[in-house]
Amino acid sequence: MIDKLSAISAPRLTLCPLSAHHGYQTMKPMTEALVEHWVDNARYPGTSARRGAVTNPATGKVTASVCFADEADARHVIAAAARAARSWGRSSLTTRARIMFRFRELLNARKEELAAIITAEHGKALDDALGEVTRGLEVVEFACGMPHLLKGAFSESVSTGINVHSKRQPLGVVGIISPFNFPAMVPMWFYPIAIGAGNTVVVKPSEKDPSALLWTAELWKEAGLPDGVFNVLQGDKAAVDALLDSPDVAAVSFVGSTPIAQYVYERATANGKRVQALGGAKNHMLVMPDADLDVVADAAVNAGFGSAGERCMAISVLVTVGPVADDVIARITDRMAKLRVGDGTLGCDMGPLVTAAHRDRVASFVDAGVQAGAKLVVDGRDIVVDDRPDGFWLGPTLFDNVTPDMTVYTEEIFGPVLSVVRVGTYRDAVDLVNANPYGNGVALFTRDGGVARDFEQDVQVGMIGINVPIPVPMAYYSFGGWKASLFGDSHAHGVEGVHFFTRGKVVTSRWADPATSPSSGLALAFPTHD
Repeated sequence: MIDKLSAISAPRLTLCPLSAHHGYQTMKPMTEALVEHWVDNARYPGTSARRGAVTNPATGKVTASVCFADEADARHVIAAAARAARSWGRSSLTTRARIMFRFRELLNARKEELAAIITAEHGKALDDALGEVTRGLEVVEFACGMPHLLKGAFSESVSTGINVHSKRQPLGVVGIISPFNFPAMVPMWFYPIAIGAGNTVVVKPSEKDPSALLWTAELWKEAGLPDGVFNVLQGDKAAVDALLDSPDVAAVSFVGSTPIAQYVYERATANGKRVQALGGAKNHMLVMPDADLDVVADAAVNAGFGSAGERCMAISVLVTVGPVADDVIARITDRMAKLRVGDGTLGCDMGPLVTAAHRDRVASFVDAGVQAGAKLVVDGRDIVVDDRPDGFWLGPTLFDNVTPDMTVYTEEIFGPVLSVVRVGTYRDAVDLVNANPYGNGVALFTRDGGVARDFEQDVQVGMIGINVPIPVPMAYYSFGGWKASLFGDSHAHGVEGVHFFTRGKVVTSRWADPATSPSSGLALAFPTHD
């Protein structure tokens, strides 16, 4: 996961036409002269004069400017969330669930609007953007069941005349810091559960694609969410630090690169906050000799180049076990030649990268791989897309004979670059994965159930796919990795998400009848039950 707070030519590709099978008409994205903050169910320009440019990655043109909060703006937005926290936290579960369900219905009915906004600012293809919204909807649907998820336990007569029950209560104000690669889905991993549990939220979108959350805020208002419960704080590092430092913010959820995740975790916990900070990834896909190689090739291309590789669960390393590498590479290369790269609004398979700077960064890793001696099988540098000469293009790229000491292997590239590492045995493959500092996602392709069972036990990674290349869990399970891919103890959504956004209480009560149960007098010994 990458986000910032602060020379072999590829063939010319033709701009993809709108394909009827995609089922889309060209949708007009939301355009704003100014992308503002959102506070108390209204847009708020703030007092800071600082602004950032919002760019369409397919054209290279600036489409809007986004407010960058200063300290005063951040205090204003956080204060609104703090004012609303007590009343929202004491609202009935029925009220919260009904608003959540109305939000779900509105989002489902208008999800193509949101997909168009994502494509216009991030660049991913419309189908991919719609898939992002749909996966986020799964968490909203999970949060619609919050009355059940927040049920406590009750034990009658644990001792004579004494009952015990448990409850979970909201934290208050929570901050959510979101990356550019999933401007709608990643925030939805957190805010439906936080709001359903009775918290108020302040969401800080990426400054690269900030409009999706402003559109979402309008939808929450339409669903009937009270003022101050859902707030958007636009900006850069100053906005992030305000959330990390504010005494009114009880918890912070973050998704981004590992260095920034560590920074967020250390600064927020130093200020006494509860933190879940999901960091970077270097996801491997292991191919056993008995695997169906056509299935493998499809999976590698889909998981390696979808969303231009800007996914925290993208496959960036293909580990071939035994003599299958040449066959796998040939099949992958054949499929790569058929990929349509272009403007994501026009029905292509893969769009541009999010910014020119990020495109150049990814290209620099390709340069480094060539210099280190890896075999460049397919080169996506210097790609040209007709009619979009100023877009941030870098085509699908494939390396072979990559070794673990090369930067193309060691670094999280976050782009459409797939590296093939050849190993001799299953144990070599598992050792390679376990030696990597990241532990986000991994996949194994095999027809051998015994190997699959051993793999589940052996591999030190948080999310595992067996013949599934992108093992993103359903909303009622939790998302998160191990090692340098996670700082904090809680994963996103699922039961862990509910526990993260609530505090537990246990109440021991006694309601004795004085007429039948008079005081037993003084007893200083430690109490026991009878």
